[in-house]
Amino acid sequence: MASFPAIFLTLVFLISLTLPPAHPCTIGVRYISNLLETQDRERAPPPVQIAAARGVLRRLIPSHFSSFDFQIVSKEQCAGASCFIIRNHPSFRRRGDPEILINGATGVDILAGLHWYLKNQCGSHISWDKTGGAQLFSVPRAGMLPRVRDSGVLVQRPIPWSYYQNAVTSSCKLLIPNCNDDSLAWWDWKRWEKEIDWMALQGINLPLAFTGQEAIWQKVFQKFNISRTDLDDFFGGPAFLAWSRMGNLHGWGGPLPQSWLDQQLLLQKKILRRMYALGMTPVLPAFSGNIPAALKNRFPSAKITRLGNWFTVESDPRWCCTYLLDATDPLFVEIGGAFIEQQLQEYGKTSHIYNCLGGALEKGISIFSVLRLLSLSRNLNCLMPDRFRNPSFENETKSFDTFDENTPPVDDPEYISSLGAAIFRGMQSGDNNAIWLMQGWLFSYDPFWRPQQMKALLHSVPVGKLVVLDLYAEVKPIWSTSEQFYGVPYIWKVGVGMSMEGIEQNPIVYDLMSEMAFRHNKVDVKAWIDLYPSRRYGRSVPSVQDAWNILYHTIYNCTDGANDKNRDVIVAFPDVDPLFISILQDKYSYYEKQVSRGSVLKETTESFEQPHLWYSTSEVIRALELFLESGDELSGSSTYRYDLVDLTRQALAKYANQLFLQVIEAYQSNDVHGVTHHSQKFLDLVEDFDTLLACHDGFLLGPWLESAKHLAQDEEQAKQFEWNARTQITMWFDNSDVEPSLLRDYGNKYWSGLLRDYYRPRAGIYFKFLIKSLEEGNGFPLKDWRREWIKLTNDWQSSRNVYPVKGAGDALNTSRWLFNKYLQSPDIQSLNEAAVKHVI
Repeated sequence: MASFPAIFLTLVFLISLTLPPAHPCTIGVRYISNLLETQDRERAPPPVQIAAARGVLRRLIPSHFSSFDFQIVSKEQCAGASCFIIRNHPSFRRRGDPEILINGATGVDILAGLHWYLKNQCGSHISWDKTGGAQLFSVPRAGMLPRVRDSGVLVQRPIPWSYYQNAVTSSCKLLIPNCNDDSLAWWDWKRWEKEIDWMALQGINLPLAFTGQEAIWQKVFQKFNISRTDLDDFFGGPAFLAWSRMGNLHGWGGPLPQSWLDQQLLLQKKILRRMYALGMTPVLPAFSGNIPAALKNRFPSAKITRLGNWFTVESDPRWCCTYLLDATDPLFVEIGGAFIEQQLQEYGKTSHIYNCLGGALEKGISIFSVLRLLSLSRNLNCLMPDRFRNPSFENETKSFDTFDENTPPVDDPEYISSLGAAIFRGMQSGDNNAIWLMQGWLFSYDPFWRPQQMKALLHSVPVGKLVVLDLYAEVKPIWSTSEQFYGVPYIWKVGVGMSMEGIEQNPIVYDLMSEMAFRHNKVDVKAWIDLYPSRRYGRSVPSVQDAWNILYHTIYNCTDGANDKNRDVIVAFPDVDPLFISILQDKYSYYEKQVSRGSVLKETTESFEQPHLWYSTSEVIRALELFLESGDELSGSSTYRYDLVDLTRQALAKYANQLFLQVIEAYQSNDVHGVTHHSQKFLDLVEDFDTLLACHDGFLLGPWLESAKHLAQDEEQAKQFEWNARTQITMWFDNSDVEPSLLRDYGNKYWSGLLRDYYRPRAGIYFKFLIKSLEEGNGFPLKDWRREWIKLTNDWQSSRNVYPVKGAGDALNTSRWLFNKYLQSPDIQSLNEAAVKHVI
């Protein structure tokens, strides 16, 4: 569910979703028409695409493998655009014959048509396994499939591309705070195959494909006299590769074993073969200027800059201060071309679209590429804490984002233009048909980018050779204030997309968002939501439908544009002296009688980021009550059980925030008994919380750790990979004995096992020092708290205890028990809406 700390990217459903005017879209497509024609010519032959599409069908619903027939058709048969066409099969006579014929311009279009048919004609639902999987029970048996109208159904893409993923996703398959999923870094082919199937069914044809690039870089840098040993402290560990690629850090979590590099390269080849077979256009990485330290010694006259510290505690040179090659240096084009040529050699082909992470422009012009493209439908709200804005990146269609999150050293338009042109030359030297896919994130946050500077960068590349991802468009659209990026094609104009940093959560958002690739008109979201529960759970139950209508108007209706909504106290515990947490009066709290009227946490130091609330918690509790009322009818549904655990988790997380407030209020009142009582209640809640999460496979720590160890070739690698996995979700980066990582809890998760063995003991340490402080009459011992907490963290990161990989327990009964224990109190009152945005 939406703010449910299951996403970093909290999604927003507006009353209606609209596309920009058709005319600008037509202009944008015209600019990239040559590329589209090239890609059509180079696409896999129709028999290959049909075979790949039928493979997806067999894996999705094998009982109906013979019920569908697929054919590739030309765009002319689609009225000049990509489309799918669904018809009743003319040869159907008896069971076993094909019943439905689906035509499409590509294999992806065919599978999007299959999904459309199953959703709209059969009332089914498709989501990730961790979020409950596919609901296909509503599909009639083979031979009895519903027919479409005699004239058939033709659905065109209004714009050619549907983009998917974020470079950071490659290391944190949602390393978003509170994302309940695991990292692409640990995926094997079996998991990747499932994801590619999911992409195709959602109509995604422009996916990011960054896996295995370290092996390519190893081969490229060897050509420049950089040895394997020189790269040991250049690449980050598997869980931190995204930030290593962006030049944020080096060496942290490494070195990468050679077996890992070889394994990932083989995996990337499988990924690309399948994507190409389905007719997709994978976006490949390109050179951003991020280089190993040894290159400076090999080329002492090159224009190389050492970047500043990125969140290390003491500017530790082992991990910080990477090197950036100036884009105007001739060596930049040479390395950039060599990288693309090596990819062509390894993969055998390219789709000509590239994206680069990090910075290829001197100092600031780009060290982090934040590819967060929420395009077209405005139903996603990308929420990243300000202090975490650096860790981000891009996708793969030959794209560079050197300016993202870094400001050029001078604002002279000619200089900026020269940098942009140099970056593109690096791509074009390896692929004459290269297209630069640039993230537009930088234009949304840095006042440096005034019209002249924007134009200089955007016009430094020939029109049609640059496409901008308007990443923050659902909150702060740049296209509408920049004359549509001054004539440069952009997403919304030539595509739609999803660029979240985390997946496997909030399936409702992805279900609706994927439809935008085929929508031409406004979406009546209310009507769409009315149909959603019956499709997701396989039957219509009025009470659960009422619950989803409440969620639509509350959790999924965040329109305030605020960032970072998911840092609840349990998973992002405050590291601050309790006297610095202000308790304000004259505000209404949402658990009114449990805390003095309107106690509110106010952020007073950088060490504490208050959780954000934009909805009435009493309404959400009512939605949960309705979910529970539906339980006897729906408890057999895995999708229902996932949503029930997620919604209960959301409600309890907000309640935990209030319990923490009570602890702080008692401390500031010198009430030892109150601190003891409320802190124990908080700890009991966390323990019960863990029991809830253990009921569903989608909320377990075990799969994350086991998938990391599964890729290891020996015990030493298993230990290293597990440390990577544990560290990413706790302290994240380096620390000293008394100074925690500045990125602590960046990848926090609501996972069973993590709450019991890490979050609960951490809170217990803090509460212990609160009580000791009052009993001894001394101030809060911040250093002592940090020392003990950091030791707990470091010990946990290095531990090897095993956690379950399968859920256990009854989700419905557990949720009912917790609802009665914590959320049914008559003391819980409605939140004053005027104060919502100020309260945890």
